Amino acid sequence: MSQHGSFKSGGAASANKRSVLKRFERIDLLRRRGAIKGQISRVTGLPKTKPAE
Repeated sequence: MSQHGSFKSGGAASANKRSVLKRFERIDLLRRRGAIKGQISRVTGLPKTKPAE
């Protein structure tokens, strides 16, 4: 029995850049850009960001 192609690890899929950031990555990026100062009190409502090139 052969293995389905979606179960293969590595390859081209892992080499692609992600277009979506995780929450902690977004907060770090916004702090480096100076858009956020201090603590984040809300769970939602972060501004949209694009990944740093």
